[in-house]
Amino acid sequence: MAAAKRPALPVILLANDLLDGDVVFAAGDATGLHWSRDPGAALVGDDDATADRLDAFAAAELGNQHVVDAYLVDVAIEDGVPVPRHYRERMKTTGPSIRRDLGKQAELPLAPAFLRA
Repeated sequence: MAAAKRPALPVILLANDLLDGDVVFAAGDATGLHWSRDPGAALVGDDDATADRLDAFAAAELGNQHVVDAYLVDVAIEDGVPVPRHYRERMKTTGPSIRRDLGKQAELPLAPAFLRA
């Protein structure tokens, strides 16, 4: 089986928390990575080394059964916030698509262009 092709840089790592199913994002710095529910806190892999580090973190966290469905997502940076380029991942980062007063879009200062429309 051929290895999956990595999306174009820049990327973020998202997954679902194994216990509650909520979407989580790999966040952190040079000292280590952890999961955050805030998409604005996601570590952006804008070079191969950081993307490889995110991949390794995903593999370890999947192996430790902390998360499921961990994968890299290509993003655009809008107002300093990583915003997924594809609709499916945009919906995963913001919560319910029919109620803007509920979910992450009500709790976090995301407000990328696709929510303002």
